[in-house]
Amino acid sequence: MKVLALYPYPLEPDGQSLQGHYLEKGLKENGVDVISCDRIDDKRKEEIYKKFQPDAVVGIGFWGNSPELVSHPLKYKAMPVPWFNADGWVANYHGILNSLPLLVATSNWVKSTYIRDGVKADNIRVCSIGYDPNIFYPKKDKEAMAIRKKLGIEDDEIMILTAGGDVTSKGAQEMIQALAKIDKKFSKWKYVLKVWPSFSADNHGKEEKKLIEELRLDENKFIYIKDTFTPKIMAKLINACDIYAGPSRLEGFGMIQLEAQACGKPVISINVGGPRDTIVHKVTGFLADVAHEIKLDREWAYPNMGFDKKMIIEFPIPKTFAYRADIDQLAEGTLKLMFDLKLREKMGKAAAEHALRNFHYKITAGKMVDLIGENVLRKKN
Repeated sequence: MKVLALYPYPLEPDGQSLQGHYLEKGLKENGVDVISCDRIDDKRKEEIYKKFQPDAVVGIGFWGNSPELVSHPLKYKAMPVPWFNADGWVANYHGILNSLPLLVATSNWVKSTYIRDGVKADNIRVCSIGYDPNIFYPKKDKEAMAIRKKLGIEDDEIMILTAGGDVTSKGAQEMIQALAKIDKKFSKWKYVLKVWPSFSADNHGKEEKKLIEELRLDENKFIYIKDTFTPKIMAKLINACDIYAGPSRLEGFGMIQLEAQACGKPVISINVGGPRDTIVHKVTGFLADVAHEIKLDREWAYPNMGFDKKMIIEFPIPKTFAYRADIDQLAEGTLKLMFDLKLREKMGKAAAEHALRNFHYKITAGKMVDLIGENVLRKKN
């Protein structure tokens, strides 16, 4: 089998770029002949179509990337296999996506979103994103202790970690509210919030700090890190924490939550979206129920989505664009883990075993090979 992988290439410290990198690595270890290319480099793609003649062109992105990941390969008679996430809704390209023998979603929730918004279910399959166990694995060492010390976390304090481009989208505001409920029962904690330098992080950061003030929490318990980390540095930060928290408001997969489990950390998350596929409730972490949903009856559509002009699209049935986790359940799960070292260790061990058994990049790439073989090559022959 020959595969062309399209994603943000060369490798960047970005989720979609890492998704493609792990796919390429896993495909090669499964005996597949694979070439990677930047998804927007049309000239290079054309050269590869002609010389390499791939059996499948696996394109990583979301429905809005259909022109470069689906239409472009079809133009040169190459078979696209989009491996898509979702950003809340599917606004366009239904016809071309429905015509494909295979569309791969990163989670069952992503699959349900595409079906809800009019993409037929017949050709959609699910393949999880992989991770590298040579980078993300349990490691208690001097480096982890040094990170804790540098952050000002005492030996007897519980370090909770949330990371993302911004952390509000990862559920940080819900966790802050949960910690306000916990604080009088267990006060020895610090909350580390790792963000990327961005307008979104700064803007949401103002909301987070206002919430901390309103809840009368000690602002010194909240430690912000604003930087771009490589996977290796991110693994060190995860290994320094005791609990990873990510009750995301909208999570198509949840790569950082998977990596935290791989590092042997119990994860506090939400029982919807990608986390339902990666976290085992009460075994590798706690999944809080959805308290409420944010629904919209209309949304803006733009030319970069494939429309002729900027316009508002109205929905006959309001669509869910975000979720909020139950604060009481977040507090309950976090408090249990704070008080019980043996429970943290038990869940952490189960989490690392679960990640390695199900999400090793070679395993997820092998599933992609099977999906292409069953749904593309077999039908072709």
